[in-house]
Amino acid sequence: MRYYDDFAIALHWVLALVLVGCFCLGLYMSDLPMSPWRLRLFNWHKWVGITILSASFVRLLWRLTHRPPAEVGMPAWQRWMARSAHGLLYLLSLSIPIAGWAYSSAAGFPIVFFGVLALPDFVPVDKALAEAIKLWHRGLAWTMALLVLAHVAAALKHQFIDRDNLLSRMGFAPRPKE
Repeated sequence: MRYYDDFAIALHWVLALVLVGCFCLGLYMSDLPMSPWRLRLFNWHKWVGITILSASFVRLLWRLTHRPPAEVGMPAWQRWMARSAHGLLYLLSLSIPIAGWAYSSAAGFPIVFFGVLALPDFVPVDKALAEAIKLWHRGLAWTMALLVLAHVAAALKHQFIDRDNLLSRMGFAPRPKE
């Protein structure tokens, strides 16, 4: 069995943890009453989103320049499902932060990355547009959450039902000595 390289594994797990954290932060902060604490959380959410966007571009570039290990022993339909799910995860990890950035721009709240670097607004301030983009941002985030759950379920199925040691490809289970 071939394995992913250490850089790909590190990017996968760091992005997984940061994505879950950002999703949970988004859920928590969205229903809070207006306060300095809520505004601080919104800024943190934006900063994490821009970090996810940047790391996702790095991960995509790495993936395009480094072939993943072959899916050995999987039926064709499972290989197709895995590739489709991975493609959607890449697409969502880029589109959700971009939608969040657009929402912030349309709402008239610019992103100042870590309070230092002002990012340009790329949509005009428009309350109706902001509300529409907010729905897209939220819908895409929930879509990704469901897809991540399916991804985790598939990995666990491979590891514990199929017993094909799939998790070792991403560094979670010990790799056999070669």
